[in-house]
Amino acid sequence: MTLSPATRALLLPGLLTVLALIVLIGLGTWQLVRLADKEQQTIRIEASLSAPPVALPAETEWATLKPADYDYRRVSLTGRFQHDKEALAFGFISVGVRGDTREGFFALTPFVLPDGSTIIVNRGFVPQELRDQNTRADGLVQGTVTLTGLMRVPEKKGSFTPDDEPAKNLFFTIDPLSIARARHIERVAPFIVDADQSGPKGQWPEGGHTVVALVNNHLQYAITWFALALGLMGVFFVFATNRINQAR
Repeated sequence: MTLSPATRALLLPGLLTVLALIVLIGLGTWQLVRLADKEQQTIRIEASLSAPPVALPAETEWATLKPADYDYRRVSLTGRFQHDKEALAFGFISVGVRGDTREGFFALTPFVLPDGSTIIVNRGFVPQELRDQNTRADGLVQGTVTLTGLMRVPEKKGSFTPDDEPAKNLFFTIDPLSIARARHIERVAPFIVDADQSGPKGQWPEGGHTVVALVNNHLQYAITWFALALGLMGVFFVFATNRINQAR
């Protein structure tokens, strides 16, 4: 069977179009799968936020924990703070009804469990003028305490995030392992616990400032990939029609 010149001219563009369609449809389908996963994760997180606190995972489980399974899990833990190894992470909170912000720090304090392992606990917000612990001595809880909070995934350093300054005890990324290295802490959990608001109003650090951000853009991404696939099909149809008409 002999192919016409117009048909032969369309073979390579047609093959490339098919390959591109496979990629685009595959990406769209993958986004739909991620959409379903994110919806299930959102349901789990919303249920966890309103559920009673559960026991903290044992140290033997830490290596196998998956962030999607524990992020925002409400937990209860008992231990004692190591205030002399507190780290400060630069941050801000929303204040007032207009959404104004107040700059300061989040106090990240090692919390030693009865078995000797350590959790970095984000005790909450500290205003800039109270950076020095001596200015907030009433908030340095001593002895064995039980607290509740949310397990959080460590932050990743962004492209525009400043480098941490361990020598100044100043961090810009809340990463428990980086803090542990800087403050010489061993057996540290690979996650953070954001403490609930537990102390009286006006006592610092002030907990309960966790921002629950459940971003789910997978449907928009899927629509974009499928739209590109549909557009590609339209472009190839016009291209092929023109080639065939020119060959007549």
